[in-house]
Amino acid sequence: MSFHYTVETNKTINEAIEILEANLKEEAFGVLWTFNIKEKLEEKGFSLDEEFYVLEVCNPKEAERVIKENKLVGYFLPCKIVVYKENGATKIGMPKPTALISMIDNLQLKEMAADIEDRLITCMDKSV
Repeated sequence: MSFHYTVETNKTINEAIEILEANLKEEAFGVLWTFNIKEKLEEKGFSLDEEFYVLEVCNPKEAERVIKENKLVGYFLPCKIVVYKENGATKIGMPKPTALISMIDNLQLKEMAADIEDRLITCMDKSV
């Protein structure tokens, strides 16, 4: 099992983020924060050749459910989706919630993670 899911699009970074945010909203996920890593590194005197954004994504209802089931799951929250350029292509990716939750032995949490993962993958696929 791969720890991540990544798709590629011909859209610009900004177009991909805008469409992704709209798709996430349809699934009741909100973007809590968008972190421009390239910009932050440049502020600190370092550089990346290409753009790299991390979106902190949360569905409050799902967050409540998983944290009530096991507080350790909070270590994985909020979900992260990255949007970046690599070799001229825009990529959208995330660590799979099922891969992260596999470290906790709880069948109910694994089922919740699979549902959340499926919904996030749908949002990403629709953004391509």
